Amino acid sequence: MDSHRPRDTAPVPAAGIRVRDMTDADCEAVARIRVLGWQTAYAGLMPAAHLDAMDVEEETARRRELLARRGPSVVNLVAGRAGEVVGWACHGPLRDDDAPPGDAELYAIYVLPGVLSTGVGRALLEVVLERCVASGHGRVRLWVVEGNARARRFYERAGFSPDGAEDTYEVDGVPVPEVRYLRPLEMP
Repeated sequence: MDSHRPRDTAPVPAAGIRVRDMTDADCEAVARIRVLGWQTAYAGLMPAAHLDAMDVEEETARRRELLARRGPSVVNLVAGRAGEVVGWACHGPLRDDDAPPGDAELYAIYVLPGVLSTGVGRALLEVVLERCVASGHGRVRLWVVEGNARARRFYERAGFSPDGAEDTYEVDGVPVPEVRYLRPLEMP
């Protein structure tokens, strides 16, 4: 199969969700999902001025640039419901030097605030995990903002657990602590 042609998975029957590879035509929807996702998930955890300043148009241009230059090892997926893109996930090789080689990393997963807790995130994560197994990865890691209780519960319910690594980055001069999570994958 051509690696640049979108692949579909079967819809999740109960929720009517279809997960497929992201295309350039999805960039604006993904930008909107990312901006609204950050503004919802990180309210009170990051400076409000930073979140308020996020711009869908700028993010669309960024998504287009990243999608155009991505290598075959970075996978962007979108989740659709009733013809609307409502979620996005991105994964690829682990970027951390301290972990064993061959691990995958979930770089991002966001859904529109109106579809939180409806199975969209779970459907995206299931496809991410399937793709990681198919690529030969034995584990998936991810970073989550320490205070993001909703995301941490989501990942823990999906079999992830903290692996002991912690880091802090700054957003407009405010420290934002993160913890790294790990999930072993079952190989076929």
